Amino acid sequence: MSGLLGRLGGWCARRGAVVLTLWILLAAALTAGSLLFPGPVNNNVAIPGTDAQRAHDLMRDGFGPGYERGGTVQIVLYSADGPLVDERRKSAVQRAVDAIRRVPHVTEVLTPYRIGGLAPSLQIGLITVRLEGHDVSRLAETTRALSAAAEPVRRLGIEAVPADSGTPADKEIKTGASEVIGVACALLVLLFAFGTLVAAMIPIFTALVSIATGLGVISLLGHLVDVPKQASIMATMIGLGVGIDYALFLLSRHRKLLDDGLAVRDAVRRTAAGSGGAVVFAGGTVIIALSALLLGGFPMLQTLGWITGISVVCAVLTSITLVPALLGLLGHRVDALRLPLAGRRRPADGSSGWTGLGRWVSRRPWRVLALSVAVLAALTAPALALKLGPLDEGYGDRGTDARRSYELMQAGFGPGSNGPLVVVADLREPVADREPAPAVLRTLKERVGAVEGVAHVGEPVLNSAGTAVMLQVVPEFAPSDPRALDVVKAVRGLRIEGASVHVGGEVAGMADAGARIADRTPTVVGVVVLLSALLLLLAFRSPVVAIKAALMNLVSLGAAFGALSLVFSLGLGSGLVGMDPPAGVDMSYLTTLFFSVPIDSYIPLMLFAVLFGLSMDYEVFLLTAVRQAYLRHGDNRRAVAEGLGSTGRVITSAALIMVSVFVAFIAYPDPMVKIFGVGLAVAVAVDATIIRGFLVPATMVLLGRYNWWCPAWLDRILPDLSIEGHDEEDPGQDRERDLVGAARA
Repeated sequence: MSGLLGRLGGWCARRGAVVLTLWILLAAALTAGSLLFPGPVNNNVAIPGTDAQRAHDLMRDGFGPGYERGGTVQIVLYSADGPLVDERRKSAVQRAVDAIRRVPHVTEVLTPYRIGGLAPSLQIGLITVRLEGHDVSRLAETTRALSAAAEPVRRLGIEAVPADSGTPADKEIKTGASEVIGVACALLVLLFAFGTLVAAMIPIFTALVSIATGLGVISLLGHLVDVPKQASIMATMIGLGVGIDYALFLLSRHRKLLDDGLAVRDAVRRTAAGSGGAVVFAGGTVIIALSALLLGGFPMLQTLGWITGISVVCAVLTSITLVPALLGLLGHRVDALRLPLAGRRRPADGSSGWTGLGRWVSRRPWRVLALSVAVLAALTAPALALKLGPLDEGYGDRGTDARRSYELMQAGFGPGSNGPLVVVADLREPVADREPAPAVLRTLKERVGAVEGVAHVGEPVLNSAGTAVMLQVVPEFAPSDPRALDVVKAVRGLRIEGASVHVGGEVAGMADAGARIADRTPTVVGVVVLLSALLLLLAFRSPVVAIKAALMNLVSLGAAFGALSLVFSLGLGSGLVGMDPPAGVDMSYLTTLFFSVPIDSYIPLMLFAVLFGLSMDYEVFLLTAVRQAYLRHGDNRRAVAEGLGSTGRVITSAALIMVSVFVAFIAYPDPMVKIFGVGLAVAVAVDATIIRGFLVPATMVLLGRYNWWCPAWLDRILPDLSIEGHDEEDPGQDRERDLVGAARA
């Protein structure tokens, strides 16, 4: 593979202007297409085979689209100056209702002046709007039109806030200042690492082209598949980080070869053959990990995984084609516009502070191993307290309509009104006579109302065919309260003669999603670990290295989950990352800084896939350097020190860039993005320091020649996919082959 990549890199260097033009045209065309024909975004929360999905299907087939999720919009009214039943206010509400009826796709409008439409205080009420024939993927635009039609009540001083039944994860996430901050921080790191403006701009430019291409593809895919609303932000986070990092690794190798006296095109070819191969394998592990989410059993998570992988594919492609093209065009001008006091050159003997650290570790591996394990265990221990659960709008950004409507609903109708259950019963015998109410309907309402934790049960609604009955159930608990899940289980456990009871709604759907993900998590984890280890086995032809790398990545994941537990589950600084306390809690100073936040059940699995792939990047680059040093002289301890010395600075720079990008995204108001930002930043920081700087070198010193041991039978059947990238003319290859054979003997 290294030979193929070398030839590709050489071709791109010779035709740099053509390759650069093609990439710019492709990125521009896809960006223009996504702006002119933006694909819809839609979180497909359907989970085939679950009870919530069965309830949803019965509701759709028996009661029409106006009762589906996305077919109903509520507008919450709040009159601070007096009751809504006052004649002047009542007249304004009626004018608003009439205006709402004229909005396209509205089929029914229920006024607040109905049973259950007004809060006991009479100051909070609900306008419920049923829709048909609208584009569910553009529900936000429809909701804005409905809200604008409610202007008559606002002129009278009544607050009118649109609400929906979604969660913070359902809200469309728009890109903004975080990308700019992330790019700016990355540029500062690159300027310090390279010391020249031209060299620093190459990874930035490459990553921006990669992101523009990937986001354009993702947007246009929205016309063909359900693209989750989180897809663009996840693609930007991951694509920006890996895009800059991969170009950084290639550029660092290229500049070193130029310093060694190689001609520009020869340096480009050898860079593409060596570091380019490492980029391909590193990107492959990220793509494998994200693709394994297809086994998660949660459609939204599955789609989010493979769509996010598109950004990684674009990052790899630009790295192995666009970077060589730029290097070929620039030649020795890659070091132009040098900055003072930055990018200091390595001493002539090749030593560095990282080499010194490698030597220090190699002299005392057992002590370093014990200390590293102790520190990582302390960082991982809090993960045992990780609290999973639905993340409702009570944790949303203050000042948004979603958060305000949540607070008004909770104040007027109780916390459970923000996550009502939809109970749908499939009747075994159709009901023909509707008057008086059939016994099965009365029994259903009584039994559901008697369930512990149920605050209110609406009147049963029979479908036109008499084959299904639906009723709305309001629990006593907020959607994020674990006790709400107990209510779902209790209602589902009811056995009523003549009816099969199913429970849908937000809380029930999240409960089913959590159960499905928990059931599939061992499979996803096993597949990711095995396939990633297999890829490393193909790259380095060493079972020990493959197994060790997988274990090291799991260790860094433990530290990330420990940090998430500390910040969110235990609440030690949740306010410091910009989270607002949940609605209804005391707003003292300490409360605004320290409060517990539940983590949606799908987030840990998504984090696992992303982090496992990203952690493997640094493992691949470090192992490649150690292996090359070992093949040169056969001294394992020296090879570890030299490998750490040659990669320490570039891996540290890459990690700083990653951490800067992920920390910048913590500024997003969306809770899900904050959680991902914290988890990714901590994992990368731990991985690039404790694990790659101490734990991996210590274990490699202790393993000695067994690092590169491979059974003869396995060596014969493995394809030759070496990523070292040696030149055919390299006179040292014979010695290297001898050392490899000795290591495997």
